[in-house]
Amino acid sequence: MAPDPGRVRLRVSLRAVLGVALAVALAELCGLSLVASITAGLAALLALFTVADPTVRRQAVTTALLPAVGFPVLAVATLLHDAPQLRDATWLLVAFAGVYARRWGPRGHALGIFAFMQFFVTQFLHALPAQLPELYAATGIALAATATVRFVLWPIERRVPPPAVPAALPGTGLARATTRQAIQVCVASGAALVLGQFLSEERWYWAVGTVWWIFVNTASRGETLVRGFRRVLGTVTGIAGGFLIAIPLGGAPLATALLVAACVFGIFYTAAVSYSWMILAVTVMASLLYGLLGVLDGALLLLRVTETAVGAVCAALAVTLILPVRTHTTNDTWIQRALLCVQAATSASVRRLAGDAAADPTPHAAELEALLGRVRLALAPLVHPLNPFTARKERARRVLVLLDEAAREVRGLVDVAADPDAGHDARLAAACWRVEASVDALTSGGGAGGGAAVEPDAHPRTEGDAHVGAPALLHARGLARVLTELDAPLRTPPRAWVVRS
Repeated sequence: MAPDPGRVRLRVSLRAVLGVALAVALAELCGLSLVASITAGLAALLALFTVADPTVRRQAVTTALLPAVGFPVLAVATLLHDAPQLRDATWLLVAFAGVYARRWGPRGHALGIFAFMQFFVTQFLHALPAQLPELYAATGIALAATATVRFVLWPIERRVPPPAVPAALPGTGLARATTRQAIQVCVASGAALVLGQFLSEERWYWAVGTVWWIFVNTASRGETLVRGFRRVLGTVTGIAGGFLIAIPLGGAPLATALLVAACVFGIFYTAAVSYSWMILAVTVMASLLYGLLGVLDGALLLLRVTETAVGAVCAALAVTLILPVRTHTTNDTWIQRALLCVQAATSASVRRLAGDAAADPTPHAAELEALLGRVRLALAPLVHPLNPFTARKERARRVLVLLDEAAREVRGLVDVAADPDAGHDARLAAACWRVEASVDALTSGGGAGGGAAVEPDAHPRTEGDAHVGAPALLHARGLARVLTELDAPLRTPPRAWVVRS
């Protein structure tokens, strides 16, 4: 029920179903085995899900690079099938490298996920070295099919340009979040691998996969813990769906294919708004695939829950004990970046209203929307219903409300600046100066809220405001007011925040 402006999520989800269906259909038409057809479907799903570069051209390049990491991993994973110790050590290296690659932005992120999941797929399907040629063929067919759907048949991104993707948090060495996470993932995956094999010598890989996906798109201890909880919740509800749907179905091909298509749609439609719902869809899809392979029963589904719980516990311990990235530090950094983006958008809008045709605030507004999405993700652990610290929860909610108000004022100011007939006067310049001074105050001292508050413009609206520059002036004054109100929650220590009744 989450809002879907422009029905972008709906179109992306339908396109994913088309891409996966085309990949599987082509694999079947080429006479490949059931294992190869499933490989094609999963490769298509991953290609459509993980490639998220900011431009269509970069997306095409990343898609073309997927075989460069996928094929070697497929080869190693299948050839080491009968050498479990070497296989396990290699997978841990792949997991480390996959997370480490995230420092290179969306492309590194996508290639890292694809490499890890190619190793996972070979374990899921128990692929043997003799099957490697047709696995290559299936993956190649899948990537060609998804590229055709994404860039030729249904190029959604050409009509709806994606927002700017915030770059990773800065740092070097162990101060960089991706380095710390790579170490955390490696250690947690090693522990999950040992415990998972203790539970099952055949299905141990689910524990390792759980660790991996819990760390995807997280940057702090709190985010990872919340994601682990949602992973377990989604898996448990998905297993219930497996008992109700997949087991009675018994692997019937047509019905299973239709339900898998529904699950693919669910994965893409819910991914941006609810991790638990997405994992529910993933779990039901996995149950249906097990049914196709003829190995599904109740004991297998219960083992899936246990393996997921093991992986979640390993991830929680690793992110808490090994080089933890504090939630507050991550929140502070993303909030500062959002505030600086507000400042940049305001400055560009004023220059545009003053007649500078080269000044364009639109990219800053788009970047602000993406940064606010990242802020919401960073603050999610603090506003989570299970967070017992009421004062911190209320403080985080107040910050989110005020940042959303600031974003609305920025959008209004940018819209006015785009009007060639909009005016500019000294009062607007003064109001925008207050915005810039407020941001300077909030971001000085190396942290959000490091400076002193700037008092808002106390001048009331007058009849003289009725000229063409009034809308811009109102948005600028509103923005200055919001930033002044942000001073209290950002400068007040979390434990000292007073909850309002």
